[in-house]
Amino acid sequence: MPLQSLRDYLEVVEAHGDLLQIDGADREEEIGALAEIVASTPRHPLVLFDKIKGFPPGFRVSASTMGGIRRMALGLGLDPTLSNVDLVRAWKEKLKTFKPVPPKEIQSGPVLENVIAERDVDLLAFPAPKWHERDGGYYIGTGCCVFLREPDENWINMGVYRVMVHDATTLGIFINHIQHGRQILQKYWARKENCPIAVSFGQAPSLYLAAAQREPWGVSELSVAGWLAGSPVEIIRGGVTGLPIPAHAEIVVEGEIPPMDQESLPEGPFGERTGYYATGTRSEPVIKVRAVMHRNDPIIQGDPPLKPVPGMDHFGIPLPSAAVWSALEYSGVPGVCGVWQHGPFATIIAIKQHYEGHARQAAAIALGVRTTLALGRFIVIVDEDIDPSDLKDVFWAITSRCDPATQTQVLQDFPTSDINPRVAPEDRDAGRFVASRIVIDACRPYRWLKEFPVTNVMSQEKKKQITAKWHSVLDKLGR
Repeated sequence: MPLQSLRDYLEVVEAHGDLLQIDGADREEEIGALAEIVASTPRHPLVLFDKIKGFPPGFRVSASTMGGIRRMALGLGLDPTLSNVDLVRAWKEKLKTFKPVPPKEIQSGPVLENVIAERDVDLLAFPAPKWHERDGGYYIGTGCCVFLREPDENWINMGVYRVMVHDATTLGIFINHIQHGRQILQKYWARKENCPIAVSFGQAPSLYLAAAQREPWGVSELSVAGWLAGSPVEIIRGGVTGLPIPAHAEIVVEGEIPPMDQESLPEGPFGERTGYYATGTRSEPVIKVRAVMHRNDPIIQGDPPLKPVPGMDHFGIPLPSAAVWSALEYSGVPGVCGVWQHGPFATIIAIKQHYEGHARQAAAIALGVRTTLALGRFIVIVDEDIDPSDLKDVFWAITSRCDPATQTQVLQDFPTSDINPRVAPEDRDAGRFVASRIVIDACRPYRWLKEFPVTNVMSQEKKKQITAKWHSVLDKLGR
């Protein structure tokens, strides 16, 4: 059955033993700290906070909602028993079946259980957490979906951007300069017009994951979400903006974003998915909220960015890896065995070498894929016997197979993101967002591939045979 809501998804996650409920935490420090601590454990369950200090029971917050590999597979409709690389492979193949499924407009839905308008709006009624110790405020939007209408072509853009609570009727929003959402804002502002906006703060995984993808200009992520869910997204027309409202969402606000020369407020700092506070505090757009809708006992979906180390990635499965893999295949690069992205900075590609220069060819194609441009800094090519999702394995390949003098290459002046911590202060002030890239060829040299020392590791085929026989013992180790 399609997962129509965040609640549907939480039920499935709980049924798989992957949900931990914590009662009585304080949103000031404890929710964020507990989310980070739990994310660093081997099990890394989704955390659902209830009975939050100072708020009514039932006003809940989830954390690391999409942070686990297996539970994210459930949200994508993929087999959670697949290996890491096979999950990316399955997602890549699923993308080939894409067919837009337009949303279905209905007249009512659970999100309308509570409707608050104009003077009665009170955003302070929701337990938006302070996710990181040095954050500049309470962030209700870390796992949210932002809806904007492109003013010239009239299509709906859906994106994931961070949203901060300023006061009872005002939110702050940070949209990176390279995002479609920012380009849409600029179009309204160039006309001296306010930009209508709707934001959902808890929704079905198909909506959130579609919003997080980097779709081409003009593609409606709502239709992507419908395809992903296997059925049309049920929407209600917003009474204030006319924008689509997910009928099964937890909390939705409607309002408008005035031009920044008319109104803006300091936003941040915020601990971003790079693991740093790169943007500091600066004036950013505000949302003047005119209406709030929410379900009874609403849940704020929290996907706070944590330091991107294994087990604590923002998304359990790095879906953009499939875009790199597809680009390699489309370009005719043979022998691609797997692709994995570790956080926003490093893309690892495993290949079975067919000819000299094969590794460099793969790297050259990967450098041009959109998903590697914003923050990607390292392109690492490894042999087919290396698991690109396992940093220990990758590091072993780099340290044992790569000759730094002949198997690395640095390239300058690639475009990068506002949140890149490596942009120099003077470049940031000047609006110059560029960075270098390094290609690391960690493959065995093709010219003497057959003479390269043989590893002492058992073959994958043999390991699978032994694992199948002894699974009852090995499963106790929590593999």
